[in-house]
Amino acid sequence: MMSEEQNTGLKAPPQSLEAEAAVLGAMLSSREAVSKSLQWLRPIHFYKTSHQKIFSVMVELFNDNEQIDTISVSDKLKKNKNLESVGGAYFLTGLVESIPTTANVESYAKIVLEKSLLRQLIKVAQDLSNEAYDDHRKAEEILDRVEQSIFAITQTGLKGGFQPLDKILHESFEQLDSIAQKEGGVIGVPSGLADLDDVTSGFHPSDLIIIAGRPSMGKTALALNIARNASIDHKVGVGIFSLEMANSQLAMRLLCSEAKVDSHLVRTGKLPKGKWKNLSMTVGTLADAPIYLDDSPGISILELRAKARRLKAEKNIGLIIVDYLQLMQGPPSESRQQEISNISRSLKALAKELDLPVIALSQLSRAVETRSDRKPILSDLRESGAIEQDADVVIFLYRPFVYTEEESDDGKVHIIVAKQRNGPVRTVMASFISRYTSFEDLSFYGEEDIQVPF
Repeated sequence: MMSEEQNTGLKAPPQSLEAEAAVLGAMLSSREAVSKSLQWLRPIHFYKTSHQKIFSVMVELFNDNEQIDTISVSDKLKKNKNLESVGGAYFLTGLVESIPTTANVESYAKIVLEKSLLRQLIKVAQDLSNEAYDDHRKAEEILDRVEQSIFAITQTGLKGGFQPLDKILHESFEQLDSIAQKEGGVIGVPSGLADLDDVTSGFHPSDLIIIAGRPSMGKTALALNIARNASIDHKVGVGIFSLEMANSQLAMRLLCSEAKVDSHLVRTGKLPKGKWKNLSMTVGTLADAPIYLDDSPGISILELRAKARRLKAEKNIGLIIVDYLQLMQGPPSESRQQEISNISRSLKALAKELDLPVIALSQLSRAVETRSDRKPILSDLRESGAIEQDADVVIFLYRPFVYTEEESDDGKVHIIVAKQRNGPVRTVMASFISRYTSFEDLSFYGEEDIQVPF
């Protein structure tokens, strides 16, 4: 971040030394002012280097639960061999004497933060200019980096900066109390399937969840099931990037599933007239759901990340679904395996950056069909072992009916939680209703957990 030592231009960057001095003076006079300031500021937000050093010392003293005044700060600076460089003990005394009241410290802190954000924007613009002149850099790469920087600045402005531990602990305790009040212990985004949620406790912020299976196992149907449940029942905004199906097809699937009408009859125009009422009534429900669809074909990971950031900023979504991973374009790589590795790593980074769960659907290799037991295992993840490494949760779908010659489908699907970084691995059962392309809970399957194949 730009400070006074980095300012080599003729025009001074945005800053308010008066506001910086007022914040420091208030903090030296009142411990309450320290708490309020720390909710907004970090040392790097100060323009003047000496102010950064003084603020850093007060943060250390605060975290050690020690007294904060001119004497303790002066002593700490002296031990760090920084007292003379900040102006000596006399300068600290002057900071206290120059502030008539500590009541406005939060307003002063916001001014300091505002100027810091403006300096950050100038730095991003300068970097953009320099990189744009570099013939070896691609425009898409530069845009991605700049957009990531802008998003980070936006989040800093919205959330404030450094926060004291006591405030975080208080918020954490409130969160734990909220969790205790929730029925079933689901603390993440619920899938809508009780048995699956019992294993995962929902899908959690910053997690990458892989849902994988061979064709016709119901990957897209499960993803839409999750999107429907999150958006309609829990008011969580969902962004869906569909690289395989058009938006109109996804909308039709959601409509038929919600209305409980046969999707094949709808597509062929054979739906009885009495059933059309179900569809028309369902349109209103789905229209109000915060679901956002993008069916750009062959979208690159850089483009997806850019769109996801904008969607997060504009609609505050809480879940992203990608259908499916192998259809995305990654940066130029030596092999397809390396390209997929870069894509999965980028999706995990996106989940952390936006602080929301990212669900990516994935194909499995044909190796699964060469075994007598066709239940998937982790090594079946297609084209890259990096998918397994990057994923926090890996879920396989397995429908025995697909591999049998039986005419009737009992609808049972194995949902195999084969990896869960912070929870158990287990298989649960659900019912797949093919005519509605939807998943439902099985009321009861058995007392013992089905063993996950490894």
